[in-house]
Amino acid sequence: MTSNPETPLLDTVKFPADLRKLRKDQLRQLSDELREEMISAVSTSGGHLGSGLGVVELTTAIHYVFNTPDDKLIWDVGHQCYPHKIITGRRDRIRTLRQGGGLSGFTKRSESEYDPFGAAHSSTSISAGIGFAMANKLQGKPGRAIAVIGDGAMSAGMAYEAMNNAEAAGNRLIVILNDNDMSIAPPVGGLSAYLARTVSSSEYLGLRSLASRMTAKLSRRVHKALDKAEEYTRGMVTGGTLFEELGFYYVGPIDGHNLEHLIPVLENVRDSEQGPVLIHVVTTKGKGYEPAEKSADKYHGVPKFDVVTGEKAKSAAGPPNYQDVFGDTLTKLAETDDRICAITAAMPGGTGVDRFAKAHPERAFDVGIAEQHGVTFAAGLAAQGMRPFAAIYSTFLQRAYDQVVHDVAIQNLPVRFAIDRAGLVGADGATHAGSFDVTYLATLPNFVVMAPADEAELVHMTYTAAEHDEGPIAFRYPRGAGTGVAIPETPEKLEIGRGRIVREGSKVAILSLGARLEEAKKAADQLDAKGLSTTVADMRFAKPLDTDLIETLMRSHEVVVTVEEGAVGGLGAHVLTFASDSGLTDNGLKIRTLRLPDIFQDQDKPEKQYDEAGLNAPHIVDAVLTALRHNSAGVEEARA
Repeated sequence: MTSNPETPLLDTVKFPADLRKLRKDQLRQLSDELREEMISAVSTSGGHLGSGLGVVELTTAIHYVFNTPDDKLIWDVGHQCYPHKIITGRRDRIRTLRQGGGLSGFTKRSESEYDPFGAAHSSTSISAGIGFAMANKLQGKPGRAIAVIGDGAMSAGMAYEAMNNAEAAGNRLIVILNDNDMSIAPPVGGLSAYLARTVSSSEYLGLRSLASRMTAKLSRRVHKALDKAEEYTRGMVTGGTLFEELGFYYVGPIDGHNLEHLIPVLENVRDSEQGPVLIHVVTTKGKGYEPAEKSADKYHGVPKFDVVTGEKAKSAAGPPNYQDVFGDTLTKLAETDDRICAITAAMPGGTGVDRFAKAHPERAFDVGIAEQHGVTFAAGLAAQGMRPFAAIYSTFLQRAYDQVVHDVAIQNLPVRFAIDRAGLVGADGATHAGSFDVTYLATLPNFVVMAPADEAELVHMTYTAAEHDEGPIAFRYPRGAGTGVAIPETPEKLEIGRGRIVREGSKVAILSLGARLEEAKKAADQLDAKGLSTTVADMRFAKPLDTDLIETLMRSHEVVVTVEEGAVGGLGAHVLTFASDSGLTDNGLKIRTLRLPDIFQDQDKPEKQYDEAGLNAPHIVDAVLTALRHNSAGVEEARA
């Protein structure tokens, strides 16, 4: 392929087929241009930066060597996929990343045929890769599956479960371990690159196959012993014995930024009959952008920033974030209670556990991307008399649901669940939305489920959870800043299962759970202006319900509306069940439940997401007016 010397190579590459027309000596220039384009794009949209910068050369090499999309490239987690998106037909939209109507910040099947498997949670790529590889094998189709998994994702048990079942996929499966943080590799350089090329070469693999056929004629015991001897000898020289034990042919480590090392190894593996294969590449997160390389988090996730200086856009000063309120409160409580400890699953900063860890390092535990282990670990701590707080995002706690049921709820152990990112989460979209936690927790016997309306209530609920030793208790709170209420100096222990009236009326009752309370109060103002006297109750608890309060409001009001930022099956469902079982609907009471719609909502600004969900003040008002119109129509019909 020829190009004008003044024309950037990246302008000539819209799809990987264009990339494969380039000469190998042009790939370095293309990678440099791809890195610059990614930095420019993320500076205007915000998003994940460091992880993508670390795989620019790897992305280029994979698409150059393999026949994507027929060969399936699966990015674990997906937040490193921005360079991949740029060269797979989406460059013209790359500055819409994580915006309403724009590109997802992760891989997404509906977005491109080059995204064969959607991912935004970690450690799924190898399992999915085996599925693609085995499907091709069973159907007699060509094509390989290439799973790129970061070393952080290797802290999850699911990755090893997959590797333990990968052998049947044979040479159709290639796993690339992107080692950019844990430093699990021996030093990389010319010698290790030479060894990687050697052990992946057709000559070496041919001799290995011949030797294997010859030794197969010997006794099974001798044949097996010789195989092990070769495996361990190669393992001592190159590393990778663990992966060999799991059935993989290990190649590496190699420099993931050196295309002269990467390309030959990938070509050797592509053309070999050996498999499954694990290629160990070592990369630098934030590579090629000095501010990112020098940053402690390598610019993992960033707002908009200045490309020249690296200075990040600062948000206006405002109320503290919920996660920080939780972290500070728990830290303070632990000063006088040495039974309190905190567990997080690779999200210390996102949950506020980093604040706790600074003050109480011996009682803070980051278990890695291992929510299942984290929950059962917390159960063990609780069984031995500690007061563990499992601080886990709502969407990630889903991964440990069996442990929540089997190891916590059935045994009635007092594990405290601090559930961050409840409700909708803006730019992260459907994969990170905390839509289901009330539904999947409030259905469990023995559980207490709370939701604070503001940061002051979060302080009270953190303290209430610390003091609750009778069984499991959870409190869920949203992402981002609070409402600006004063943080109480002394926390209050709430009575379990008791809500509060924040505004009294006589005709309409709004029952709010969690952070929709401000919208409920705005709706009450609008209804009052229409002559509809409105009560607003902050229910505080989804389980146990404040049935006394609910019954009182239902007997004294004409319309009752529940409001929550969760899926069907939460507060509204429990209130309806109670009302039905108690006969409270027999006298014409109108009940409406407002909740998240039965869809997976795409990324957008949170206020737009809640508008789409129908959970803002105008929607509450409309629900009341619609119920009253139906009631009036029913009365007129009865009179007729």
